[in-house]
Amino acid sequence: MVVPAEQACDFDWGIVMAQTVLVVDDEKNIVNIIAFNLKKEGYDVITAEDGEQAVEIANEKKPDLILLDIMMPKMDGYEACRKIREKHNMPIIMLTARAEELDKVLGLEMGADDYVTKPFGTRELIARVKANLRRAVIKSEEPKKSTNVLTFGKLEIDLDKFEARKDGKVLELTFREFELLKFLAQNLTQVFSRETLLEKVWGYEYYGDVRTVDVTVRRLREKLEDNPGKPEYILTKRGVGYYFGGN
Repeated sequence: MVVPAEQACDFDWGIVMAQTVLVVDDEKNIVNIIAFNLKKEGYDVITAEDGEQAVEIANEKKPDLILLDIMMPKMDGYEACRKIREKHNMPIIMLTARAEELDKVLGLEMGADDYVTKPFGTRELIARVKANLRRAVIKSEEPKKSTNVLTFGKLEIDLDKFEARKDGKVLELTFREFELLKFLAQNLTQVFSRETLLEKVWGYEYYGDVRTVDVTVRRLREKLEDNPGKPEYILTKRGVGYYFGGN
């Protein structure tokens, strides 16, 4: 298998397994183009043509990443994303129509990690796939030998296990939610603009808008805070951005 140069440093070269991407879209020509380019980069590709198939394949095959269209027959991408998120935490990238900005917000609220607008360039799509998979690989390969836990009252952020716990209960966070929480907690009380958070947390040149950060913060607060309307951990500096206020 040919491993993309951008990912080479993330792998243990003992045994290397090809990463699998599930491509879900009812337009066969789009699926074929995406699959062709992903295979050129060394990925295994599985395809589905509707949301119901996507959920079934995700449960059975457990792909490393899912590219998920929104407008599909039988079950749309929103519902498919919600159902997949009930059991799995692999990165999900939504494929949205450029004119439908609401698609992006709703997709993020359902648990998507990222989105690409149609029509998209192949380079941009591959870059998004690589960036999301790279983070997933780093997470799974992170050594678990030592305990490195940030503690803020009832909240524990385990940097080695890549999980957050409140009152001893593990919070079901997506990749982006955990990365955002970790970044803010490691920079206690420092205020970051939405643009800076896009750069630091999403980790590459992001083509989206700052509402991506707002939606992720809202989802994170709903899982993290006793009262999301009066947050204790993820706080807002009006007119500036967000910061972590746990103590």
